[in-house]
Amino acid sequence: MQDARERYRLPRVEFPAPLARVIDELRKLPGIGPKSGQRIAFHLLRGSKEDADRLAAAIGGLIEAIHTCARCHAFTDQELCDVCSDAGRSDQILCVVEEPHNIMAVERAGGFKGRYHVLHGSIAPLAGIGPDQLRIASLLERVRAGGVEEAILAMSPTVEGEATAIYLSKILKPLGVRVTRIATGIPVGSELEWADEVTMAKAMEGRREY
Repeated sequence: MQDARERYRLPRVEFPAPLARVIDELRKLPGIGPKSGQRIAFHLLRGSKEDADRLAAAIGGLIEAIHTCARCHAFTDQELCDVCSDAGRSDQILCVVEEPHNIMAVERAGGFKGRYHVLHGSIAPLAGIGPDQLRIASLLERVRAGGVEEAILAMSPTVEGEATAIYLSKILKPLGVRVTRIATGIPVGSELEWADEVTMAKAMEGRREY
């Protein structure tokens, strides 16, 4: 007797190769799984060729025009980012973050008028990422140049973020700078970018000596 699973099994349908390639590329993006990749790809198919051309041009322009700020390593299309070129910002307070998009989490909270330094990652020995792979040398150069009185370590409350904060604290304190860590209002194990404005503001206000 034919197995019920065999009797009702539908024939496998393969996506056309061009569509499959787009879905595979979309799946490489963070937070995009197979189903999300398919939905986005089919959405693009429902649009016009002009829509697809604009998207492709925007992505191409992004890679060509965006680079890191010469001072803080945030993403910008100028030599210096908007924060570094803002004369109204204080050079005395430096907020150290792991990734460029973490800056937006702090800025959304409002109230912070200092400068930033982006590490472009966190210390993760299991992934083979050590201090030399991060923008730590340039951070030390900025502090040694003088003018920085406080370094706020705004790392995500993850194992890697905590390890990075501990390491930075040990090498910054001997330079005579006050080192603080944002408060733990942000849930342990979460990423800084998902913190809402109120939580981020309270975390900055409640920062402690580290």
